[in-house]
Amino acid sequence: MAMKHSLDMRQGQSLVMTPQLQQAIKLLQLSNQELAEFVEAELERNPLLVKVEDDNSAPEAGEPVRREELSLDERTGQGEAREQLDAPGEDLYEPGTGSDAAMPANASGPSAKTDWSTAGNGQASEDFDYTANLSSDITLAEHLHTQLNFAGLSDADRLIAARLIDETDETGYLRTSLDDVAKSLGADIANVEAVLGVCQGFDPTGVMARSVPECLALQLKDRGRLDPAMQAMLDNLHLVAKHDLKQLMDVCGVDKADIQDMLLELRQLSPKPGAGFSSDTTVAVAPDVYVRELPNGMYAVELNSETLPRVLMDKAYYAEVTALPMRDKEKEFISECAASATWLIKSLDQRARTILKVASEIVRQQDGFFAHGVAHLRPLNLKQVADAIEMHESTVSRVTSNKYMATPRGLFELKYFFSASIPATGGGEAHSAEAVRHRIKQLIEDEAPEDVLSDDQIVEILTGFGIDIARRTVAKYRESLNIPSSVQRRRMGKAG
Repeated sequence: MAMKHSLDMRQGQSLVMTPQLQQAIKLLQLSNQELAEFVEAELERNPLLVKVEDDNSAPEAGEPVRREELSLDERTGQGEAREQLDAPGEDLYEPGTGSDAAMPANASGPSAKTDWSTAGNGQASEDFDYTANLSSDITLAEHLHTQLNFAGLSDADRLIAARLIDETDETGYLRTSLDDVAKSLGADIANVEAVLGVCQGFDPTGVMARSVPECLALQLKDRGRLDPAMQAMLDNLHLVAKHDLKQLMDVCGVDKADIQDMLLELRQLSPKPGAGFSSDTTVAVAPDVYVRELPNGMYAVELNSETLPRVLMDKAYYAEVTALPMRDKEKEFISECAASATWLIKSLDQRARTILKVASEIVRQQDGFFAHGVAHLRPLNLKQVADAIEMHESTVSRVTSNKYMATPRGLFELKYFFSASIPATGGGEAHSAEAVRHRIKQLIEDEAPEDVLSDDQIVEILTGFGIDIARRTVAKYRESLNIPSSVQRRRMGKAG
């Protein structure tokens, strides 16, 4: 068969990612600190960009959305939004004012202090080698948050745990009262205590204790050595600091040899469980948006202007430079700088608008949480928010990464407000996946030893509550809760 060459014209469509579009997408997913570093680098590179430091400078920017106010209807729980726009000029990116709307950060309670040997004066036990366990790449908070992702907690409990982790200092101690956490989150104190019990099982052992005795007790309990005599010693650490062996023997009810063994075991524990983690890279989290309740029952959602850089293009300098005689390369450089400056300003403005839209929609969807507490979290996913604000899911995903919201109930990462949902029978309102998981746990805990529920029976019971769920999903949730199958539970009941 003869071969021949031919030239055909075809028309088609393709998506081209320009450098400017790539930059705009990159800016969306940057945290406020990373954004500040990026803008500083652009200021160094581009002579036409100027950073605005004076709040009274004449605005010349586009019109970023400053604030959205959301009203709360107590009967339906639905929010109504109203955007308030300011209209500065063309080239300045000026974030919304929000310094006067700052929410109180996580309130810290009094820290527990115990005068125990070197722990009381902030020094480590000589038998504990911190350098052998030193990690310069991860902080204690990051380590705890990683474990939280695999703890199998409900969305409400996960918010409580995140708050407790944020209130844990670099040495590993919880520096707030549980009453304050429960009050700010609208949670039951018993629930907060239960979540703390889960978190105290995280690595390193002894973390998130509220006092030195509790920290050491957690470590001894993990080793199976927390007997009444050792507990009595922990309750009298001031005698350990004084080396008063006689009184220690009396309060512990043991002889001198046992006391010496107990003291040796005590010295092998770490009074500062978080000391082996990096603290050099720890950066205080600054919120990207503030949420505050107004006297008229509405919620104001505002950008944090202190964390957003304000830049403009120096048009006077640009006009002065372009009026000078230049070579072709110099003209090309100035033109590129002008285009880059204009695009950066527009990208910053769009980023601010997008963050505010997403944050406002989250407040609207989760108004029950802001009004009544953590028990009223609703199932929410990226698609719901994306559809409501007419954006793509990937955009919402980037915006919620490393962005924080300061609310009257504390500081939260935007992603914590998202959870899976289970459809309802008859087309009713969907159920939170974590709420369904909790209900499965309750059903199994309440079952009688002679009447163990199978997964199929659990499906029938949940269907009666209007929850449309498959058997394999019940099995998956049961396994995530570390609950044995019905056959294993029946055997355990007979063995008991």
